[in-house]
Amino acid sequence: MPKSFSKIWLGGLKRLFAIQTEHARSTLKRAAKRPSTRAATRPAATVAKPSAKVRKTTTRDTPQRGARESRVRPRAAAWASGSWTRSFHSAPAAPGSLVNHLQYGLYLPAGKPVKHAPLVVMLHGCQQSIDEFAEGTRMNLLADRYGFAVVYPEQSKHAHAHRCWHWYDDTERAGRAEARAVVSLVDALVDAHGFDRERVYVAGLSAGAGLASLLALHFPEHFAAVALHSGPAFGEAHSGITAMDVMRRGARQEPVALVDAIADVTAYPGMPAIILQGEADRVVAPVNAQQLTEQFLRLNGIVDAQGLRRVGDVKEDHKATVTTRDYTRGGRRVVRLCRVQGLGHAWSGGDDAIPFHSSKGPDASSLLWDFFRYQRRAESTRTAGRGSESARQRAS
Repeated sequence: MPKSFSKIWLGGLKRLFAIQTEHARSTLKRAAKRPSTRAATRPAATVAKPSAKVRKTTTRDTPQRGARESRVRPRAAAWASGSWTRSFHSAPAAPGSLVNHLQYGLYLPAGKPVKHAPLVVMLHGCQQSIDEFAEGTRMNLLADRYGFAVVYPEQSKHAHAHRCWHWYDDTERAGRAEARAVVSLVDALVDAHGFDRERVYVAGLSAGAGLASLLALHFPEHFAAVALHSGPAFGEAHSGITAMDVMRRGARQEPVALVDAIADVTAYPGMPAIILQGEADRVVAPVNAQQLTEQFLRLNGIVDAQGLRRVGDVKEDHKATVTTRDYTRGGRRVVRLCRVQGLGHAWSGGDDAIPFHSSKGPDASSLLWDFFRYQRRAESTRTAGRGSESARQRAS
C-alpha cells in the first residue's frame, strides 16, 4: 500500500512539472516567431498608509522581470493603471514557530475610492508566485474597471518548496495556521484602508482553492463568497500522499458525509460558492468539482444529510465551451458549477504565456467577479458566524 501511494504522489508531481515545462517550451517558440513588444508603464496611485501590522516594503507598477508578449490582449494584465505594493504581514505565530511573516501583493485601482471598496483575496496554486498569478488571471484589470482592491497572499518556499498551501493538513501547525494568517492579513488591510467588511471575497486555484475551502469552512464570517478553480474536495485528505489521491480520484467517501463530520451545518451561516473545473484536467480530476458542489450545497442548506435537494431550483446552461449549472434559492444564485470543455489544469480564459493559465474557455476572472458582485456578508451574519466558529472550537 505505501508503494502505491508513493506512485500516486510521484505521478502527480510529474504531471505538474510536465505542464510547466510544456508552457515554457510553447512560450519560447512563440517568442522566436514574433517580434517582442514592451508593456507601457503608468504612474502609481496613492496608497493609503497601512496599519502597524501591515508593513510596506516596495511599490511598483511593472514586474521585476522583463515584460513578455502574450497571445491574450491586453498583455501583462496585472500592471494596468493602479498601484501594486509588495509587502509582508506579521500574522499571529503558529504553534511551534516564533514568527509568521506572510508575504503579499496588494493592488489598488487608479482613480477609484478605496474606502468602502470590495476586496478580493486571490490564492495562487503550487509552483506559482503572486506576480505570475496576477499576470495570468488579469484580475487587476477588472479591479480597475469595477473599483475593487485585490490582495495576493504568497506561500513561502520555507513553508513548502513548491509554494503549495497545506490545504490537506487542517491543523493549527499547517493549513489552519495558514488560513488564520490570511484572515489576519485581511482584517489588517480592512482596518488600514477602510475596505467594505461585508464585501470581502476569496478565490483560489488548485492548492489555493483548497486553502480557500478551509477559509470558507472555518472563517465564514470574514467572507461574502468563495470561488474554487480546479480545486480538490475537502475533508478526506490529511497528508501529502492522501491529498494526491483525492486530486487524482476524488474523495472516496460521500462528500456530504465529509461535511457533516467536520462542520455543524445547522449553525453554519452559509457560503455562496462558484466552482470552475477543466474537463481535461489531468492533475485534479473533474470529479472533484462535482463533489465540491455537493459539499457547498450542504453547507448552504440546499441538500440534506443524504444529499437530496430540499429547497431551491436548478438551472443548467450549455454553451460551446462551458456548461453552467446554477443552484438558486428564493431567486438568488447560491452555488454555481462551471465545467469547461478541453481545459486542463489551468486558469480558464487566462494569459497562456504564463504557466497554469490558458486562453481556452470563458474568462474565469470575469465569471468570478460577476458572481461575487451580488454577494454580501451582512453584519448580523458575521456575528452569527463568529458564534458558530466558537461553537466549532468548543466541539473540537
